[in-house]
Amino acid sequence: MSVRKCIPWPDKRLRSKAADVSEITDEVRAVWADLIDTMEAMPGVGMGANQIGVMLRLAVVDASNERGKVIRMANPEILHASAELREHDEASPNLPGVSAVIKRPRAVTVKFMNDKGIIDRRDFVGLWATSVQHQIDHLNGKLYFDHLSRVKRTMLIKKAQKL
Repeated sequence: MSVRKCIPWPDKRLRSKAADVSEITDEVRAVWADLIDTMEAMPGVGMGANQIGVMLRLAVVDASNERGKVIRMANPEILHASAELREHDEASPNLPGVSAVIKRPRAVTVKFMNDKGIIDRRDFVGLWATSVQHQIDHLNGKLYFDHLSRVKRTMLIKKAQKL
């Protein structure tokens, strides 16, 4: 398909909740293909559809070392999160040039509609779990820096605006 432009912060679509997907259509498959191409071009380990301006609850994640293990998700929802946290330096192409260490649950169980239109449940651990949570945040209109204190968030945004 194609590499899409990531919409820049503070575009209001990044703060809006994406709409549920009722079925897997050719349009949905095309968005997933564009998300994969865009994610690989960054390179990154995941991407939500609203990051490219498509306001549907669609995301892709591939935190594998060898790549090519992409999981396509529609309407992802966290069912369970571990009490144990994991730190990871997170960033977003929507606010390039900056990153921050964020603590998130080390493992999550997620329910989503897969690429065959079947409701799936999967456990994700480590970087996979971090990426899935990051993408679900995007689809809910939240960005990684929302997990920071107000002071740290303001500093991060100001730094990005200077770049």
